[in-house]
Amino acid sequence: MIQVTPVILCGGSGTRLWPLSRTGFPKQFLCLTGSESLFKQAALRLNHLSNADIEVSNPVIVTGEDHRFLAAEQLREAGIELGCALLEPTGRNTAPALTLAALAAMAGGTDPVLVVTPADQTVANPAAFTVAMQGAIHEATTDAIVILGVTPIWLAGLVTWTPS
Repeated sequence: MIQVTPVILCGGSGTRLWPLSRTGFPKQFLCLTGSESLFKQAALRLNHLSNADIEVSNPVIVTGEDHRFLAAEQLREAGIELGCALLEPTGRNTAPALTLAALAAMAGGTDPVLVVTPADQTVANPAAFTVAMQGAIHEATTDAIVILGVTPIWLAGLVTWTPS
């Protein structure tokens, strides 16, 4: 059985999507697509990675002190129990957040596969995401670092993204 610890990075400050997003309620906690917040969508996507040979633990979230209760409440609404909340006193970008998440995931003496995702993205095809992530999880058990990305394309002057 492959042990997976989901890590959700949700430390945004709410400054780029003003006036919808603001310091006390940044974009990852808004419902921009569908009826669920971007954070809740990320948590649910990761929760659905379980299958016959993949066991997904409760998520680790990395967020600021100001947003910990918002994140915990949205997980509760989604029916997902919080594994661990790592609270950044100030934003320090991705590398320190991932280091803390990896140390927290290994605290129980295990070495799970970490599946890391930002909390402020939307996925148009969740089924394809699940299949791609399950394949990536299997690849990660070979001591590989696996990165999934999308290929940008230009469409009518707008950048859109398609899975690669």
